Amino acid sequence: MRILAIADEESKALWDYFDKSRLAGIDLIISCGDLDPRYLSFLATFSTAPVLYVHGNHDKKYEKIPPDGCICIENKIYVHEGVRILGLGGSMRYSVGPHQYTEREMKRRASKLRFPIFCKRGFDILVAHAPAYQLNDGRDLPHQGFVAFRTLMEQYQPKLFLHGHVHKSYGRGFKRYDKYQDTHIINACERCVLHWEGDSVLLEEPM
Repeated sequence: MRILAIADEESKALWDYFDKSRLAGIDLIISCGDLDPRYLSFLATFSTAPVLYVHGNHDKKYEKIPPDGCICIENKIYVHEGVRILGLGGSMRYSVGPHQYTEREMKRRASKLRFPIFCKRGFDILVAHAPAYQLNDGRDLPHQGFVAFRTLMEQYQPKLFLHGHVHKSYGRGFKRYDKYQDTHIINACERCVLHWEGDSVLLEEPM
């Protein structure tokens, strides 16, 4: 399966200078948040692949301009061709506004998914906006990751964890790829394509 993962920054190669061939062979598009909803709608129009998304901490505008033709996977497990995808968007709470959560609130969101996870016998991909705690996150509160995500990886051992929120420009030693136990971790900032088959993950960058 070839997955186009996107987050945080609209790619000029996929929007301003769009070439449909860049989407050839893509089986699934997953947004990890903080993107213009019109950008997601654009990709859904020109691709045959489903476009899934969670919210970032700057996605209040989705309430008025939902991305057409796209599927929100917040607080649920979406199954695509047998692949179980769990969505938990948002960031650590640092101000007043939607799509921000304390650690306790995120833990509560995750706990509410125990029964759906049990029914699906686990999940294969965790999609979030924020990273996991101390795995490519920041030490400042807005960019600190969630312990709850580490717990989910430890308990269910998904094959992939896709997130955004930590940008290339932040100068924190940006890491596109990491691994925690058996889970491959991908920071989807702007865009990347990954080929996933079994336990193997190959990053195809740039696209």
